[in-house]
Amino acid sequence: MRLYLASTSPARLSLLRAAGIEPVTIAPDVDEDAVALAEAARTGAALTPHHVVELLARAKAEAVASAGADHGIDGLILGGDSVFVLDGVIYGKPHTPDRARERWHGQRGRTGQLYSGHWLIEHTNGAVGRAVGAVAVAEVTFVDDIPDSELDAYIATGEPLFVAGAFTIDSLGAPYISRIEGDPSTVVGLSLPTLRRLVLRLGYDWPSLWNTGTSALPD
Repeated sequence: MRLYLASTSPARLSLLRAAGIEPVTIAPDVDEDAVALAEAARTGAALTPHHVVELLARAKAEAVASAGADHGIDGLILGGDSVFVLDGVIYGKPHTPDRARERWHGQRGRTGQLYSGHWLIEHTNGAVGRAVGAVAVAEVTFVDDIPDSELDAYIATGEPLFVAGAFTIDSLGAPYISRIEGDPSTVVGLSLPTLRRLVLRLGYDWPSLWNTGTSALPD
C-alpha cells in the first residue's frame, strides 16, 4: 500500500522513512490562513487547537486527493498540521527572527502543548474512498537556562522560523527540551502511533506500508 504525504515537511518525511515508509510527497495547494478564517466565520467562534490542526490536515489531504488523477495516486493520502499552545494561545510558525525570539523569551523554562492533526484518505482504483482523522497532543517542557546569546545563535540558523512553536525535537532545538509527556513523534509533527491506528481503521495492515524505493512521483 503506497502512502502519499500531502506535505513538504522534511521532518515528517524523515520520520516516515525511519519507520520503514518511503512516501510519495506532494505539496498541497492550501492557503492555511484562509481556510482557518473561513471556518471561524462559518462557526462564529474562535477555533480550538484541536479544531485547527484537524481542519488544516484535512484540507491538505483533500487538496491532494482532488488532484489524484494528475498524480496517478493509488493508495492512502496523509495530511498533517501542527500548532504549539502556551497559556491557551495558539502559535504556528514564527517566520521572522523577531517573532521567534519573542516566542522563546516567553516559553523557556515553561511547558506548552504541541497538537498534531492527521487526516487519512483512501484513494484507490481512481476514486476517493473513506477518510479518517485524529489529533495527538504532547506536552513539551523547555530548559530554563538558555542565555540570550545562545538563543540568538539558534535563531540565526533559521531552523526555528518555519516550525510550529519555533522549536524542533529532532534537530538543533533538541537540547533545549527537558521533558516530553506523550508520544515523542507528535512533537516532530506526525504521531506514528496515531497514524497506525488510522491505517487500521481503514482496514489495512501497518506492515503493508513498509517499502523501499524513492519518493519520486510514479511514471
